[in-house]
Amino acid sequence: MKHCCIVSAVSNLKEARKIAGLLLFKKLAACVQLVPGMESHYRWKGKKETAGEILVLIKTRMSLYKKVESAILKHHPYEVPEIICLPVSKGSKVYLDWMSSETSAK
Repeated sequence: MKHCCIVSAVSNLKEARKIAGLLLFKKLAACVQLVPGMESHYRWKGKKETAGEILVLIKTRMSLYKKVESAILKHHPYEVPEIICLPVSKGSKVYLDWMSSETSAK
């Protein structure tokens, strides 16, 4: 599979925009969607937690995963950020071609 969607989340819009801008500037992503208003429920250090978050959906090529992961880890405010890669098995040829043309590591 040539393309993927990488999922992450941050606590506020400022951090989400910072990560999105960095990934687009470095041509590591063709598109980064920020979805505010998400409520996360999880266990952290033995306690149940709830937090408002911004969902970050990163559209890129599978070959750039490691570089995207490194950029997120370097700039993400969480101790253990969510970074999940979902392969794109099918999609519109026009859209996937656009994703390829807009992504190439500098």
